[in-house]
Amino acid sequence: MDQRLIQILLDSFWKILLPGLTATIPLTVIAFSCAMVIAVATAMVQFANLRGLKQLARFYIWVFRGTPLLVQLFVVFYGLPKAGIVMDPFPAAVLVFSLNEGAYCAETIRAALESVPAGQLEAGYCVGMSWMQTMRRIILPQAMRTAFPPLSNSVIAMVKDTSLAANITVMEMFKATEQINATVYEPLALYIEVGLIYLLFSTVLTKLQQVGEKKLSVYSGQEV
Repeated sequence: MDQRLIQILLDSFWKILLPGLTATIPLTVIAFSCAMVIAVATAMVQFANLRGLKQLARFYIWVFRGTPLLVQLFVVFYGLPKAGIVMDPFPAAVLVFSLNEGAYCAETIRAALESVPAGQLEAGYCVGMSWMQTMRRIILPQAMRTAFPPLSNSVIAMVKDTSLAANITVMEMFKATEQINATVYEPLALYIEVGLIYLLFSTVLTKLQQVGEKKLSVYSGQEV
């Protein structure tokens, strides 16, 4: 590796990492938090078997799981202005990632809710709790422990998927790498470098996932 390439990689590292800390991570955190609110509400509507609302929830999940994330980004950012709805790149990305991830997480949480024994719901009724109180105090805590590993995997996947936001001009890590490459034209080295930074973020999240799973296992009285 020649001296010029080494210097390019050293100079570009912070120029790539900084957008990761100021755009990639915030986009992931905000979008996933919103997605969890959507997912819990959607899963509970299905679990409660509310007619009408359940069909609406299934339609939402069907649309967002059945269409590519990139197409959804283009529809919101490039398509909606034709209907008079204009959004800045970052809020548009947050909206799309929230709705897309919410559809996937809703199915994860729904399956976790259905894995809780039916007797738990009946036990809540027996002690005088309402349906919502039983869900909040008994069913959801158990279901979320079951759903924690796949939801953690979804967070890790979202960190990598945020690279698609570069297509709607969000200045995240991949977009920063493209701009640097347009100046120095070292695509192999630069794209490997940004890939390693994504790998670093994913590794940190994987370690946090392992810690969380261990704590939940201890809490539930199980050994890891």
